[in-house]
Amino acid sequence: MTPLDLLDGLQIEALLWATALMMAFILLLFVGSLVLPGTKIVGPEVDGPARTYKLNGLLLFLISVLGSIALELTGIFPLYRLVENFFAFLIVANVFSLALSGWLYWRGARSVDSSSGFVEGFLMGAEHSPSLFGIDLKLFSYRPSLIALALFNLSFASAQLNELGELTPAMILYQVFTFLYVFNYFQFEYGMVHTWDLVSERFGLMLVWGDYVLVPFFYCISGWWLLSAPVTLPLWAIISLCLLFILGFWLFRGANEQKHRFKRDPNIYIWGKPAEALEGRLLVSGFWGIGRHLNYTGEICVYLAFTMTTGFVSIFPLLLPAWLICLLCHRSLRDERRCSSKYGDLWTGYKERVRFSMLPFIY
Repeated sequence: MTPLDLLDGLQIEALLWATALMMAFILLLFVGSLVLPGTKIVGPEVDGPARTYKLNGLLLFLISVLGSIALELTGIFPLYRLVENFFAFLIVANVFSLALSGWLYWRGARSVDSSSGFVEGFLMGAEHSPSLFGIDLKLFSYRPSLIALALFNLSFASAQLNELGELTPAMILYQVFTFLYVFNYFQFEYGMVHTWDLVSERFGLMLVWGDYVLVPFFYCISGWWLLSAPVTLPLWAIISLCLLFILGFWLFRGANEQKHRFKRDPNIYIWGKPAEALEGRLLVSGFWGIGRHLNYTGEICVYLAFTMTTGFVSIFPLLLPAWLICLLCHRSLRDERRCSSKYGDLWTGYKERVRFSMLPFIY
């Protein structure tokens, strides 16, 4: 089974079925975000008073995954049907993203405070943090995005079981890596309220398309090659990929966790020592004393581990880490400009103290 095979067989019935399933999926997650219990936290003051967020993404993720596995095991809904209708879902997701972005622009343009033109407002967003029934739509959109990614990844395992009767070691490794990554995202959902997207970006097509199309449909690209051209990984490769994943995970999550803990309590200890910060504002302990963006470096390592489960069967899976390197290097430069504007001379002093950005002693 290859992507081209599925594209050739695309029919209107598949599009209608994908539309119904996708709308039901998003609606159920939205209702779940409203009614399921969750910890409430107060975010930073951005674009008005600080907003309270209810964090129940982990519960939604576990319910979705366990429910899907139950449907698979009982035969009610084999998950490989997601793979079979992949391009129908892709088309529907694009249409949905355009429609949602149009609605967000229309809604934001009605505000007397909105000064965005159509192109800027539609692409970049007219509102910073739109909400619906008390749910922050920007934070919510990570939920269908990453849960859909996890379900598509599971669907590749289901398809391989259906075709081969077993899972290859490479597929098992890929499933473990991707599950842990998404699971930990929702564990750390409380830290998302301080991320670049939520703090600095408005909510328009750029973020909407990234959430509903790019992440679930592009970030699973390795699954296609694990399914259509199963690879045999030697033991040394499996061990190496596990070490790369662990290193990346340690850098990515460790750096973000240190920054989040410091923002909540500047008197914390990091690596056994009191946290040190320039003028109490810019952390220079732990990972943040080594590099200014090591969290980005760690995320790239994690995605390299995902990708390299395919070996070198094709160059196409490498598009994912290549894209991520471009995205995060560009984002690091935007971070630098924003911090320079915000902190002034203090940021200059910080760069003199922490000289490297993403690669110690290199860059």
